[in-house]
Amino acid sequence: MDVVNKLWGFCNTLRHDGIDYGDYIEQLTYLLFLKMADEKGVEVPLGCDWDSLKGYSGNDLADHYQGLLRHLQKEPGLLGDIFAQAMPRFNNPVNLKRLITMIDEVEWTELGVDVKAEAFEGLLEKAASEGKKGAGQYFTPRVLIQSIVRLMQPDPRVSPDYRICDPACGTGGFLVAAYQWLLDETKGSFERKDIKRIKTQTYYGQDLVARPRRLALMNLFLQGIEPIIYLGDAIYEPDRNDRFDCILSNPPFGTKGANEVPGRDDFTVETSNKQLNFVQHILTTLRSGGRAAIVLPDNCLFEDKAGEVFKIIMQDCNVHTILRLPRGTFTPYSQGVKANVIFLQKGPPTEQVWIFDGRSNVPGVTKKERPLTAQHFAEFERCYGADPNGRSERQDLGLEGRFRGFSIDEVKERGYKLDITWLKDESLEDADDLPEPDFLASEAITELEAVVDDLRDILALMDLNEEDE
Repeated sequence: MDVVNKLWGFCNTLRHDGIDYGDYIEQLTYLLFLKMADEKGVEVPLGCDWDSLKGYSGNDLADHYQGLLRHLQKEPGLLGDIFAQAMPRFNNPVNLKRLITMIDEVEWTELGVDVKAEAFEGLLEKAASEGKKGAGQYFTPRVLIQSIVRLMQPDPRVSPDYRICDPACGTGGFLVAAYQWLLDETKGSFERKDIKRIKTQTYYGQDLVARPRRLALMNLFLQGIEPIIYLGDAIYEPDRNDRFDCILSNPPFGTKGANEVPGRDDFTVETSNKQLNFVQHILTTLRSGGRAAIVLPDNCLFEDKAGEVFKIIMQDCNVHTILRLPRGTFTPYSQGVKANVIFLQKGPPTEQVWIFDGRSNVPGVTKKERPLTAQHFAEFERCYGADPNGRSERQDLGLEGRFRGFSIDEVKERGYKLDITWLKDESLEDADDLPEPDFLASEAITELEAVVDDLRDILALMDLNEEDE
């Protein structure tokens, strides 16, 4: 994306002004928001609009920008939430003026939906490729999000209190895509009685980090939505008693975080594995009859605690479908992570699990030569069928096919571990097609982290036994 290259090039200039890429992205989101609000005719307080910024230069511009941010953070409601604790970071007003001019040259709203998040993710991608760590926590590939949303059909028109949630929402990609799906379904026309509810009481999220949460608020606000997005750690906080009809989420990978077992009464299985705790959190917050799609790394299907968690989940939910994602789906952030999407409905117990192997004998995804595209998910979407709860008639494609059904008895025999494979992956035996060394190293780290999780849980049990004695 040329815009990203342009913005990133300017970020290099700003480094000499003492502004790191995180601060730069934050300032960029403030300015992009005001520019896009101007393009869309979204009302902001007088004197805080885009035109007012363009009218100043030098120290007058720096003073006006500081005053504008201070004014906006005092605004009631969502606008004040978006600009909460906003501070100017430009030491040289010439750089601020240059960035304003650069942003003003582009009609951002004409570049398509969620462009600001795309620019933001593009910058994070650049930062990740330059060795910055931590960028991946914000990113789920857009084509994967869109495929999941198409299958899940998050339609708030079906009931008067329908709610959609992502408890680890990052920049709001799932929520924006869910609303965009609704716009496409309805051609933007809602019944009058539904408009206010859909726009103000339907889209919920939470994120641990302030910057992506702010971007999620901005993205949805510019779509005309007023979301409820909490700041905090969903799995270590007490249950808020919010309940949802559709949950779409990619909980953050890795073990970084509290590394403690959450003190939650509603979590049946005690584990320090973050993703498995997110699964338990989703089970709690999903309404009976509600559905969820959750992106999980492979270790969440095979480590010891995974079997315990899914045994309980399968008693309370129909875990009807698992998609094994291609290698490299999360390139360039967490490229060694092998991951899956778990589709479930709360209420009926699991009788059969259908698994689609989108990984074996599929060339690994790379940034340039083999990027992730909608075509990666086309066959899976056909196999999944039109029913969002996985009740469409399905065909087992046999030992040579990618889509197979497994009875709950077969799953029980495996200790409820769901890392079931049947296709021989020829690509792993082809010396010319082996993954890159850094990919293999990253993959090994992911699997070692799973072992560390198990060891940590064993230590925690030993500590408890010592206390009991």
